[in-house]
Amino acid sequence: MTQPENPPDPKRRISMERTFTASLEEVWGLWTTPEGIESWWGPEGFAVTVQALELRPGGNLRYTMTAVDPRMVAFMEQNGMPTSTVHTITYSEVSSPRRLGYVHPVDFVPGLPVYDTSTLVELFPAERGVRMVLTFDAMHDQMWTDRQTAGWTSELGKLDALLARRSA
Repeated sequence: MTQPENPPDPKRRISMERTFTASLEEVWGLWTTPEGIESWWGPEGFAVTVQALELRPGGNLRYTMTAVDPRMVAFMEQNGMPTSTVHTITYSEVSSPRRLGYVHPVDFVPGLPVYDTSTLVELFPAERGVRMVLTFDAMHDQMWTDRQTAGWTSELGKLDALLARRSA
C-alpha cells in the first residue's frame, strides 16, 4: 500500500473507555459476530452489513457501511464521498474474550493515498460489568482524527444503548 505524504504519527494513539452492564462474553460477541457487529457498528445515521468474518489473526472482516439518514447522505455527497462503502479489516490479535486487534486501511478519503490504522479493543471485568478500552491510531490530520473520534463516540453510544436495552 502507498503511504500518504503526511502519514499519521505512529506514536499518536487515542483511547476511549466505557463501562457496560453486561458480561464479557456478551460484549465480546457484539464485537466478533456478524449479528453483533450489524447491531451497533457504524456511527448514527449509518447501517452496516457484514459480508464475511474470519475471526483469527490474519483473518478478515468485510462489511458495507451505508449512509441511511438523509443528513448523513447529504454530508457524504457534499464531501465527495460515496454513500455506501465496502471495508475490509484484518485481525492482528484475537484473544477471546479479552483482546481484539485489527488493521483498517483508510481508503475512503478523497485525494489521499491509502494508509493503515490500527485499533485495539480490551475488555476487563469490572464491578458492575465490563470495562472496555478502545485504542486507535490518529488519522493523517486533525480534522479527520476529530471525525474519527466523533464516529467512535457515536458508535460506542449505540453499543451502550443496545446493552442497556438488553439488560432492562
